[in-house]
Amino acid sequence: MLFAPDTIDSLVFAAALANTHPGASRSGDDELASPRQLTEFLDQQGYRGRFDRDDAELAEVVETRSQIHDLWELRRDDAVPHVNRLLSDASAMPFLVRHDGLDWHVHAVALSAPLAERIRVEVAMGLLDVIRSNEWERLRSCAAEDCTGVFVDLSRNGSKRFCSVRCSNRVNMIEHRARVAQN
Repeated sequence: MLFAPDTIDSLVFAAALANTHPGASRSGDDELASPRQLTEFLDQQGYRGRFDRDDAELAEVVETRSQIHDLWELRRDDAVPHVNRLLSDASAMPFLVRHDGLDWHVHAVALSAPLAERIRVEVAMGLLDVIRSNEWERLRSCAAEDCTGVFVDLSRNGSKRFCSVRCSNRVNMIEHRARVAQN
């Protein structure tokens, strides 16, 4: 296993959140345009804790989404001050917890903290593990030319190129048709 389960959960959540952006979403629309959409997204992701379900919370999460997406574009060493700032701004203090049937895992902010703050801290904790494991290259942008989605490559050999099977199939079909046309 490359990362601890809670780290994997944080990283997968971070990529999913980044991919709700209009430029990265499968629909091409902002998939977090309303508090209802945010609630649905959090339910799909199994996110727990305090939810205010209002426009102010949505605005903070949308800003957090941009910060997280921007981290994917950075090199490992350049990401460190951003990750440290996410943690220090929240006065994050790691502690072990068990809840919802999960075994011991790390939290660094209370479940009662505002949603955007929890997201920033939990994602920063996941990224901290990526940085100290020297696995930053596993945070990737989709190789499909017409996709701006991001993903975490959790494959054993680190060879994943696409954010989804949909993008992989589409690129493979385009490449296949180009080969057939050349013959």
